[in-house]
Amino acid sequence: MRFRTLALLGFTYSFAVSAAAQTGTLEKIRKQGAITMGYVEGSAPFSFSDAGKQPQGYSVDLCREIASGIRAQLKLASLETRWVPLTIQNRLEAVKNGRVDIECSTTTWTLSRQANVDFSLITFVDGGSILTRVESDAGRLSDFNGKRVAVITGTTTEKVLKETLARRAIKAGLVNVNTRDEGLRLLDQRKVEGFASDRIVLIGVVLTTKTQGAFKLLDEDFSVEPYALALPRGDAEYRLAVNRVLARLYRTGDIQKIYDRWLGRLGPPS
Repeated sequence: MRFRTLALLGFTYSFAVSAAAQTGTLEKIRKQGAITMGYVEGSAPFSFSDAGKQPQGYSVDLCREIASGIRAQLKLASLETRWVPLTIQNRLEAVKNGRVDIECSTTTWTLSRQANVDFSLITFVDGGSILTRVESDAGRLSDFNGKRVAVITGTTTEKVLKETLARRAIKAGLVNVNTRDEGLRLLDQRKVEGFASDRIVLIGVVLTTKTQGAFKLLDEDFSVEPYALALPRGDAEYRLAVNRVLARLYRTGDIQKIYDRWLGRLGPPS
């Protein structure tokens, strides 16, 4: 009787695992013949829309490689890639509720976020900094005592900046914005003295403006931002498929082509 019970439990477990596998993201992609990828516009050079409204950037190219790798793994003759523009505020919710299968921009991996979504291998490491005007005498975070700093709401930058300012007893006024373009506009109009975001993204935003020579970055970073691609939580097979592609890019050195295309002008990676 005990053997039969164990056998029945084993069969039930195997059936449950099989059913779970059949209803996972990879199976959904196989059935639909399409993978849905989200990206945040205005996050150059990692994700943005070009003149033809097509997604471009470092993270976008990584996701294109992932789509190709998954097509090969599933042995599909073709795989449609559907791109969904997201905002910084709704990008993780879009992954959590299944609106997109993967999010391809500048999302920082954190334990608190991992309660709602999973993450790929780390794709880039950036740092939080503050953009200010060239005529400003600010060179370090402490120089913003009594000044106003724009920061995007709902980001790790906002959270860490608040904590850092409190810990170092720096009384800066934070002005919440929804996009990087909005933060840069406030700085350009001198309505704030600084705009906080990820260093490389700030450089990318400035390079798209006609007044790029009017800005400078602080000499220090106030945070470390490890980027990763957000994935549906609890889908180990899909996460493995994504990470298998990323690992191959790094192992073969093909990542260098993508880096050079989007970040090469900044110099070689450290």
